[in-house]
Amino acid sequence: MRTQRSFQVRLASRPDGIPNREHWEIGWTDINSPSDGEVLIETAFISIDPAMRGWLREAKSYLPPVAIGEVMRAGGVGTVIASKHPDFREGEQVVGHTGVQTHALVPGGTLRKVNDNVAPLPAFLGPLGIPGLTAYFGMTEVGAVKQGDTVLVSAAAGAVGSIAGQIALNLGARRVVGSAGSDEKCRHIVEDLGFDAAINYKTEALGERISERCPEGLDVYFDNVGGDILDAALAHLRIRARVVLCGAISQYNDLEEVQGPRNYLSLLVRRARMQGFIVSDYAEQYGRAAEEIGGWLEAGTLNYRNTIVRGLETFPETFQRIFTGEKLGKLLIQVV
Repeated sequence: MRTQRSFQVRLASRPDGIPNREHWEIGWTDINSPSDGEVLIETAFISIDPAMRGWLREAKSYLPPVAIGEVMRAGGVGTVIASKHPDFREGEQVVGHTGVQTHALVPGGTLRKVNDNVAPLPAFLGPLGIPGLTAYFGMTEVGAVKQGDTVLVSAAAGAVGSIAGQIALNLGARRVVGSAGSDEKCRHIVEDLGFDAAINYKTEALGERISERCPEGLDVYFDNVGGDILDAALAHLRIRARVVLCGAISQYNDLEEVQGPRNYLSLLVRRARMQGFIVSDYAEQYGRAAEEIGGWLEAGTLNYRNTIVRGLETFPETFQRIFTGEKLGKLLIQVV
């Protein structure tokens, strides 16, 4: 096989605040042919996720930080163009941690086969990928949603929140409310996704609107944002409520002034539980979860939306959309 070239986005320096183009090195480089156990992938779509911001810090996390000069870590889906792993053949479609690059050399044991005859490839980075699995385990395991619950989801128009709210409905929640950052997104989660109500956190008073839309209080709060809405939700918990800490996008770019929860005493008074989680905690159950999510997709009780930007060279500006909110549903870069 001739030498393969890959167009890559590498970390040039660690950002303080929202990353911009100066923090990235972008260009072509030669990559090796597969060694034993490896697979060479031509990527089709790259997933852009809030967790990527945390991987840019030197601080200890659930994964090591992306090193200076290293290809930016990211999930991707694409086609096998060469393989020295017995489970994968040329032409098969796979999903895994490809990084932000057009071609990726990946250990075969980290990949999963997919099929665009079953669902479009972007779905395997959305409802049938890590965002969908995160939403699923956050609601079923950590949130333990049950029949008759009232549920609030922040960032409800995003990749995880939009799926999480619909999963709560499929699990029998009596009322599901979502917060989002524009009237368009609020209409989307109610009219297209089936949420019972929405709150525009940019234009409405959070405490008042939660009281109006969830007058009996919250059994489950699924938090993707942190900050003010976490505080407002804590003030509206019911007895033995569950607070699911999935993310805190409002806090990711300013670790010097992180806003912690002021209303945490509600957890004591309401005998409630607040728990963080990482989706990989449930890796052994991915197959079961994907099967149930697939059933909801097929039945039409779970819908999703993608925002797709074409061209890997757009990565610096596309990544910023995570923080500006210029997206609906799952944010992806189309590579080919």
